[in-house]
Amino acid sequence: MSLFDAILGNATAVNLEELTQEFSDILVPGEVIESAFVVIRDKWVFTNKRLILLDVQGLTGRKREYMTIPYRSVDRFCIETAGTLDDDCEMKIWVKGMAEPLVKEFKRNTDIKGLQRALASHVL
Repeated sequence: MSLFDAILGNATAVNLEELTQEFSDILVPGEVIESAFVVIRDKWVFTNKRLILLDVQGLTGRKREYMTIPYRSVDRFCIETAGTLDDDCEMKIWVKGMAEPLVKEFKRNTDIKGLQRALASHVL
């Protein structure tokens, strides 16, 4: 991920093997990470059972908040692909009980349609 992407907040894909090691303490038996994206220090992790949002806080990054969203709680979602002058994609996820959607921007070359397809396969 380039510094420019980090400043803009665009997400990039991460190594799933390393991420599986990092999340081994919170994954349940039979749970597998299917895809994940990182924005600076925060992560969106899609498993076969849930969506995990990691919010790394503080200067040292030792404080971490893990938000779990079971796929059954996803009410609806949408994607926005990159345009001619727009250099990023966007995903919005509405969760039951939350007034505002979760919003994340991704780099232009992110397979946003594949990401949407993966989420749809769990939600629908």
